[in-house]
Amino acid sequence: MTTDASVKARAAAILARLDRLPGTPQVWRLIALLSLGGMFELYDLFMTAYVVPGLMKEGLLTNAAVSIFAGPALFVAATFTGLFIGTLFFGYAADRYGRRTIFTYSMLWYSAATLVMALQNSGLGVSLWRLIAGIGIGVELVTIDTYLSELVPKSMRGRAFAFNQAVQFSVVPIVAFVAYRLVPISPFGFEGWRWVVLLGSTGALFVWFIRRGIPESPRWLINQGRLDEAEAVTASIEAKVLADLGGKSLPVPDSHAVEEAQPVGRLAEIFESRYRGRTIMLMIFQFFQTFGFYGFAAWVPTLIAQQTGINLGASLLYSFIIAIANPFGPLLAMSFADRFERKWQLVGAAGCIGIFGMLFSFQNTMPLLILCGVLITLSNNVLSYSFHNYQAELFPARVRARAVGFTYSLSRISAVFASFIIGFFLQTAGTKGVFGLIAVAMLIVVISIGGWGPRTLDRELEEISR
Repeated sequence: MTTDASVKARAAAILARLDRLPGTPQVWRLIALLSLGGMFELYDLFMTAYVVPGLMKEGLLTNAAVSIFAGPALFVAATFTGLFIGTLFFGYAADRYGRRTIFTYSMLWYSAATLVMALQNSGLGVSLWRLIAGIGIGVELVTIDTYLSELVPKSMRGRAFAFNQAVQFSVVPIVAFVAYRLVPISPFGFEGWRWVVLLGSTGALFVWFIRRGIPESPRWLINQGRLDEAEAVTASIEAKVLADLGGKSLPVPDSHAVEEAQPVGRLAEIFESRYRGRTIMLMIFQFFQTFGFYGFAAWVPTLIAQQTGINLGASLLYSFIIAIANPFGPLLAMSFADRFERKWQLVGAAGCIGIFGMLFSFQNTMPLLILCGVLITLSNNVLSYSFHNYQAELFPARVRARAVGFTYSLSRISAVFASFIIGFFLQTAGTKGVFGLIAVAMLIVVISIGGWGPRTLDRELEEISR
């Protein structure tokens, strides 16, 4: 007869086997496949900044307005409203239906919606389909973070997330270069911004290839009571890791903490006493980090043009040069990702964004402007890698995707207002006003994470959540 104690012991044994795995090529292959899916999602997200000039050039956003959002602000707001809806209202899907399933179908969702968006002939139509695509992107963001944190051994979670972000952000210079080449022209009579968008929809072609290479999360399977499947997935990963080791044996599993087995948790649980502090901390962090991250990334061509007075083509070129730095922030972070506490990496990155942003606002020569832009970009990407890792470590598997989605949704809704507020500051106070605003937001980030963030380095997920 199976007892609760025997189920827990079996679950603990499976988790211990996962967490003792060394970082062989098989483990990195799983990380790379998840990262490849995220790369298409990042292309879709970051093209926001680069297609706006093309939409304006065609006149699609000239008279497009919804409430206080008009012109480019409407398109940016539609993107982040979609992300907000996806992360807040559909983040639970990965907890209910599985990480692998939602990873696949959210990728198909935003690819299809992006394809339809490229064919729209009105500003409102473009913005509507941008919102719909944003829902799929929001679900994908939550799912990848949850999935990755649960698949990789505890000793390499930092490096796994840093590598994941490096792969994802490698697409940013690609979208910047494609936009630089295509947005000002109309190949075959089809506006350049539409070609940029169509390229973003090609992720759907890779869905089944990626899906075949990644297993379901054993942690999710354990929570569903499907221990036989969890054990089979773990044994399959172990067999491939052993093949990588060429006959060497795997380390002996240690004892391991287990969580209360529950198929799907309640969102209200993250506001109970044991999780309330970290939930509020992440809500504050997510609301304000957006001003630093997207305040620069989504506005970089406009900020450069405002600072120097150069034309569209030149500002896109210099934006592309700065965008080349995107993959290097996470690659740099791989050297220290599992050496220092995640919270202090977040604090350091936020401080650098504030400092380098203020320096950017005082430059009027292109080399120094580009240097400051590169330093902001590197700092932004260290911040991004570390918080994607950190937020997925703080909650139990039964509610992990929902908790990440809920706290992350604050950054999506703040991005809607950040785009409007930054546009106002840019118009009334120039780039110095914009980066003064960003510096204050980063100070709030430093205080919230530095003061209330728990320790997570090299700890079992089940131990952290317990």
